[in-house]
Amino acid sequence: MSLGSIFDIAGSGMTAQSLRLNTTASNIANAETASSSIDQTYRARKPVFAAIQQSMLNPSQQGLGLPSDDGPGAGVQVEGIVESNAELQMRYEPDHPAANEDGYVFYPNVNVVEEMADMMSSSRSFQMNVDIMNSAKSMMQRILTLGQQ
Repeated sequence: MSLGSIFDIAGSGMTAQSLRLNTTASNIANAETASSSIDQTYRARKPVFAAIQQSMLNPSQQGLGLPSDDGPGAGVQVEGIVESNAELQMRYEPDHPAANEDGYVFYPNVNVVEEMADMMSSSRSFQMNVDIMNSAKSMMQRILTLGQQ
């Protein structure tokens, strides 16, 4: 692995954590959205990530005896965003404008405490990737100055 590939790996991590942060923000923003039916109620969303293997980036090296499945990771990619299948909150609020004929209102299955923990985790992971990029940049600058002395 070259020093330059660190930027690709950290960049893919930053992209993934940015998507995670946006998904979490969407969940928090819709946490108290009321609906009169189960089908129209917002459901919590979570991104699904997968590691990008080094062999996927260098297909020309497949025949060189390099490991193909368990080689070093080369970053992260977003596989998709899935909706939570946890049960929705059903509250009896007959005076609510969105209440159904039985007086019940459906609320999303968003746990705000869990979402805040996810937000802090993704923010810290993003910052860690920024720190990695800054460290790699600093190392590259030091390598360039070695020849000047």
